[in-house]
Amino acid sequence: MTERDKFVQAADEELQGQYEPPMTLDEYVETIFEDPKKASHSSKYLLEAIEAAGTRTVVEEGEQKDRYRFFDDPYNDNEHAILGNTEVINQFVDDLRAIAARQGKDEKILWIDGPTATGKSEMKRCLVNGLNAYSKTEEGRRYTIELNVAGVDSGSPMTYGDGGSSTDEDDWYTSPVQSHPLSVFPEAVRYDLLEELNEQTDDPIPIDIHTDLDPFSRESYEYLEEVYRRKGEEDLFSAITDEQHLRVKNYVVDVGDGIGILHSEDEGKPKQRLVGSWMRGMLQKLDSQGRKDARAFSYDGVLSQGNGLLTIVEDASQHTDLLQKLLNVPDEEQIKLDKGIGMDIDTQMLIISNPDLEAQLNQHAEREGTDPLKALKRRLDKRSFNYLTEISAEANVLYRELANDSNPLWMAESYDALEEEIQRSRSFSVKDEDNVIHEKELAPHTLEAAAVYNIVSRLDSEDLPPGLDLIDKAILYDKGFITDGDELRYMDEFDFEPSSVDGETGIPVTYARDIIADLLHSEQDRYHPNLDVEHVIMPNDVLDAMADNLTEEPVFSDSERTEFENRLVPVKNHISQQQEQDVLDAIMRDEYVSEEAIEGYIEKVQAWVEDDQIKNDRGELEDPDPLEMKVFETEQLGRFDDGDYDGTDPTEPVREFREDKLMTSLNRHAWENRDGEFNVTDIPVLETVIENYDWDSVRNTFEDLDPKQWENPPSDTETLEVKEHTIENMVDMFGYSEASAELTSRNVMDQVSYRWD
Repeated sequence: MTERDKFVQAADEELQGQYEPPMTLDEYVETIFEDPKKASHSSKYLLEAIEAAGTRTVVEEGEQKDRYRFFDDPYNDNEHAILGNTEVINQFVDDLRAIAARQGKDEKILWIDGPTATGKSEMKRCLVNGLNAYSKTEEGRRYTIELNVAGVDSGSPMTYGDGGSSTDEDDWYTSPVQSHPLSVFPEAVRYDLLEELNEQTDDPIPIDIHTDLDPFSRESYEYLEEVYRRKGEEDLFSAITDEQHLRVKNYVVDVGDGIGILHSEDEGKPKQRLVGSWMRGMLQKLDSQGRKDARAFSYDGVLSQGNGLLTIVEDASQHTDLLQKLLNVPDEEQIKLDKGIGMDIDTQMLIISNPDLEAQLNQHAEREGTDPLKALKRRLDKRSFNYLTEISAEANVLYRELANDSNPLWMAESYDALEEEIQRSRSFSVKDEDNVIHEKELAPHTLEAAAVYNIVSRLDSEDLPPGLDLIDKAILYDKGFITDGDELRYMDEFDFEPSSVDGETGIPVTYARDIIADLLHSEQDRYHPNLDVEHVIMPNDVLDAMADNLTEEPVFSDSERTEFENRLVPVKNHISQQQEQDVLDAIMRDEYVSEEAIEGYIEKVQAWVEDDQIKNDRGELEDPDPLEMKVFETEQLGRFDDGDYDGTDPTEPVREFREDKLMTSLNRHAWENRDGEFNVTDIPVLETVIENYDWDSVRNTFEDLDPKQWENPPSDTETLEVKEHTIENMVDMFGYSEASAELTSRNVMDQVSYRWD
């Protein structure tokens, strides 16, 4: 098989799996009684498509939450995945579930609101991609009808166009608006059929179809009905729906076929945009004794395209004239083609807008009871997509924007795993003006720096609890707790809920993306004889460029620019502390306390607190050794000294540390990780007190180290030895390249040199 044949065969198999042969109406009824989901109404089908993709666990605000995979754009390699806004997405699905079940919200129009670059467009693409992919599966088959009136008598056959005679497949015409196959049945019969169908399923959401045939199909149906009635046919419905006249076919959901999207640039009269328009030439050709013939209608409006599933009005502020005309469509499920011709509609309506729509809707709010838009506002069920307020999600979005076609989606189930993704270095292949490809590196913490700056720009500083700054607030929103000395303070300890102001304004991710993209295509002004440091982008390179270019960005007001500039220094300080800790950990790597020693200490403390015993190496029970605990606390933790003990007996500060801080943290950590792998060495409070090496520790360990010589240390010196050891550890422990480790350690030691003496 040639390469071409291989791909052609794959394409054939792909298309073949999407369609099935047309079936009779009887066969369709048998099919839905075997699998009722194949008859679902629009909102129920949309809900089923979302739920079919399953859920995954995400970490937001330090908590594990279930998130619908459908909104990861899984059928499209995650290209348009929505990051963050998990609560908003879950609320959207809950609204959809209530609408599908007709639980008081069936008259609602769902509304996704938010500023630019917050995920609204991704929401639309996830819906289109997800529904398209689901309808190609056996589980998600979507059906409509096609009719054929050729040969029933000598008159012209029903057509969309010129009415000429034809044979075979050319005589079949599909419902132009995806009419549901059950709409063929008379209303009373359809009601009984659905009642029996719903009785045999345990699905809490019943199937609810009460739309009649679309006007075009109705023309065919009534034509057949008239012909067979005149012929004296007794089984009239059977004759009309015989397989020579009516078939049920599946169709692949796509824009125009079950999904209608009204774009901001779409023009035309309201009725034309909503359902379509009359074609004057066809009206003259299809003279139907003085009445308008439904075959002369275009059926290309957004509701016609979206009938049977989903209708989206994009950038709804450009179509406010239509919104009031949609008022009664959700509950009445009908819209007019003309005064005498109505069309039943079964579609889930969704409008997407920037915040300017709300301003337009509230323009008469002061009139209260006489507000002409009050009824419309009551029908709209609003969910807001704000700018992200989680550092991890923002960093992921930013990386996805830069990575372009690889669409990486971080699937971490713990914050430690997320933190590694946020902080590690990233490499990009960039071609210069001479067509030479260079590997550019975003040094560790560079992506994090841009993400933190973006998040901090979006947070309200007015509602900060005492003792917290904006960096703390950003970490709380992402991690769920902050470190205060050697203590952990969790989100629930504060009288603090995410403010409605947070995320409404700030620096969009696209701004940071463009800044980094420009830096990737330029060389940095620095040199090293052996390392390509000019191809390394450091955190401060990005932060400085973001601040310097604020004045050139027209989307920011003068007050916003000033405010964003004022928030730069805390971000720089935060990232600098991260870099300093990396260098410190790399220098002191060999001084770390072993996991075995930590576990042994925890075992002794737990037994001491519970007045219990532990097993020694011989398997004998004995009391925990107070001297061993004291030695660990004074020498390994470095928290206490001899004055905090009466011999080996702990004084009150030591007791408080063991009983309150350590055991409380242990119990909380065990509870939060009850569904995963529990490891006492991961207890945050222990990490805090164990990894408390400072520069005094470094100076005491390496007496001949001179930070002032770090950039170019003389040979055969301890400074050179420590530097080589540190660079090697930074590469091994944190994923630095030699070049970024050189630059980072150089910057850190330059600052350390000022306070070394």
